[in-house]
Amino acid sequence: MSNAAVSVSAEEAALNQAFLEERKERGTRYIQRHSRQARVTHGITVISCILLCISGLFVFVPALAQAIGADAVFAIRMSHRVLGLVFVIVPLVSAIAAPKGVKHIFKNLFDTWDSDDKKWMILFFPYLFMAKWIHMPDQREVKSGQRFADGMLWLFGAEMGITGILLLLQATVVDFGATAHGVFIFLHDVGFLMIAVFGLAHIFLGGGIFQPYRGTWRLMFGNGKVSESDALYHWGHWAREEIASGEHVTEEK
Repeated sequence: MSNAAVSVSAEEAALNQAFLEERKERGTRYIQRHSRQARVTHGITVISCILLCISGLFVFVPALAQAIGADAVFAIRMSHRVLGLVFVIVPLVSAIAAPKGVKHIFKNLFDTWDSDDKKWMILFFPYLFMAKWIHMPDQREVKSGQRFADGMLWLFGAEMGITGILLLLQATVVDFGATAHGVFIFLHDVGFLMIAVFGLAHIFLGGGIFQPYRGTWRLMFGNGKVSESDALYHWGHWAREEIASGEHVTEEK
């Protein structure tokens, strides 16, 4: 094998140097994934939901209520009602202010699954334990697994809101009767359990606790932007469409 040095013309060397300088100056490209309104609505809803789960334990679990005393329970009950109103009203106001955004969300939730979506779901649990060795198929704007999980959060979030309002009305305005009250409490408890299950999964992935998702918390609690490389890794089909259009793509040093 020859050890002779490769001969490069002055013109080629200049072009190579210019290319390297351009790469140094070029910043990272980002895609705007979530609007400010979406991030604010999500943040308020998440915080109120977490506080509702905590306060609800002291309101609906007798052993915990007895442990802290009647006065503390009364204060927590009042805060639970206020938080419940925030949990219901903020998303409704946001939906009224941006109906196209709501339509877009539900379009994604009920979008038809293609072969990549089905394959992603099949590989998801092995991927949790062998992320280094499993290549996940490209996804659209919302992953198939996320569509299912978010759908459950929307469903049981709505159930919690409706039953919570009914319980509030019964406690303050209308007497629906003992049977109806029991049904409301049961459905409220079921909603709490389901929100806890899917909410923890949402936090595990969306919060970036799972290593391949590190930094994804910035999508909702930061500026709503995702780097081009991360977008291609997580949502390949959607990322390529956004890059081709360039509408939501920015470059930052």
